Amino acid sequence: MPSVRALRASDEFAREVVGRIVRVGLASLGVLIVLAGIAVAPLPGPGGLPVIVVGLMLLLRNSFKARRTFVRFQHAHPKMVFPIRRLLRREPEILLVAWQQALRIERLIVPRKLRFAVKTRRRFRRHPS
Repeated sequence: MPSVRALRASDEFAREVVGRIVRVGLASLGVLIVLAGIAVAPLPGPGGLPVIVVGLMLLLRNSFKARRTFVRFQHAHPKMVFPIRRLLRREPEILLVAWQQALRIERLIVPRKLRFAVKTRRRFRRHPS
């Protein structure tokens, strides 16, 4: 049976110090994961984006300064940050974000007549199941 004792100031101070150490450790881990995602990004496939999102989740949840900077960047570039924000939600919309990004990339790269994803989307809109 645990002993019953009153909370002491030293206990509260120790919890605060441990909490700060954990927060700094998680923020540092988030920075390392973001850097790893940037390093992996040039490789084929979407490997970099999920790694960067996981690193941002850790960093933004544990660093007030990073969160403030992210909000400023979001206000300056809302279209660029919107997919990342959708992936940072508690229940991320992974398939919807991937589809939206595929449409954007296709619009940038593929000529209008050869766009497969846009034609597929239009077919599904016409014939709802």
